[in-house]
Amino acid sequence: PQSVNSDIGETQPTQWTRSRVCIRSKLTWIIFIIVIIIIITIPTAIILTKKGHVVETDLTTTIMMITTAEPESTTTATTKVWILTDSMSSARFQHTASILTNGNVLVAGGLSNTGILSSAEVYNPSTGFWTITGNMNAERVLYTQVTLKNGNVLVVGGVSNNGILSSAEVYNPSTGFWTTTGTMNSARFYHTASMLTNGNVLVTGGTADGNTALSSAEVYNSSTRRWTTTGIMNTARYHHTASILMNGNVLVAGGFSNNDILSSAEVYNPSTGFWTITSNINTARFHHTASMLTNGNVLVAGGLSNNGILSSAEMYNPYTGFWTTTGTMSTAREYHTASMLTNGNVLVTSGTADGNTALSSAEMYNPSTGLWTFTGFMNTSRYDHTASILTNGNVLVAGGTLDNSIILSGAEVFG
Repeated sequence: PQSVNSDIGETQPTQWTRSRVCIRSKLTWIIFIIVIIIIITIPTAIILTKKGHVVETDLTTTIMMITTAEPESTTTATTKVWILTDSMSSARFQHTASILTNGNVLVAGGLSNTGILSSAEVYNPSTGFWTITGNMNAERVLYTQVTLKNGNVLVVGGVSNNGILSSAEVYNPSTGFWTTTGTMNSARFYHTASMLTNGNVLVTGGTADGNTALSSAEVYNSSTRRWTTTGIMNTARYHHTASILMNGNVLVAGGFSNNDILSSAEVYNPSTGFWTITSNINTARFHHTASMLTNGNVLVAGGLSNNGILSSAEMYNPYTGFWTTTGTMSTAREYHTASMLTNGNVLVTSGTADGNTALSSAEMYNPSTGLWTFTGFMNTSRYDHTASILTNGNVLVAGGTLDNSIILSGAEVFG
């Protein structure tokens, strides 16, 4: 028995020691796990306290937050500003402007202090300078200008010193010269011209006497250089807008006819040559702008109604055929411009809020939010000017008038 007791006395301390080592090992792991949990949870709590909302994070992000201050975004918003550029050789308003295939901008015609112009000039965005190019065969104002698929530029109709024009001519950027082309079936001004997906050009409405609106439409075939009459609009109109929809159809909206401001809209199908009435704009208007958005909708903004100059805007959905009101501009305006930027937003520039005095303000429409944001003042107030989207995404504004008597040659770039 003593030997047994002796054996037990010798073995008990060894088992107790092993048990203590095991317990210590377990405690060490428990403490280590608790420390890890504290490391993870405390910074997360700090983040929640600072941010005031839940932030999804992983272990790496959390540990980084222990040793650094709350990080700020490294993305800096670039604020565009208006920068003066070279002035045109001739002051002009109610002129036209087109982007050429090489990225230059062709400006032609318009009205100056000396009368209706036939002169044209080209702006080079790379140098920031204007260069005089060949004169049109006829001086013209209140006409339309379209860049064709072959890179040439078609000008149509308008008013000259000899009356209302049915003539058209084509500018060749390679030679700098203008060539007369086929004559329209009807003389017209205050019309629209839209390049169809097949490369032909649709001209709609207008007036031949400044009073009676036209319902006729015709198509220019750029291959044969001839005009062909097409379906008649359901409503005669001028001072309207025309927008090419994503399916190739053309939406015409608003305008003026027989002393009446129009709310009607209709759609032209190039395949059939017929017009179909669609829903009316919520607010009748003319002198407005229309912009094709990246989602296929059409934004109409500003203009003149029976109740005065408008700040309202509305959206046409080609899939439903209905108009929906959207955010209101901060300033009512007509004779303004609207340009869709590369980011899908729409830049509206200046115009007039009283029919006489020019505005210098500009604002941006965000289709995602439906809201307008003030984007600063231009260097020069103007209306009846042109705005052209350059290939680098900047916007060139040129010419216009300050108050219907002071005509501008100045130009500036939003970029």
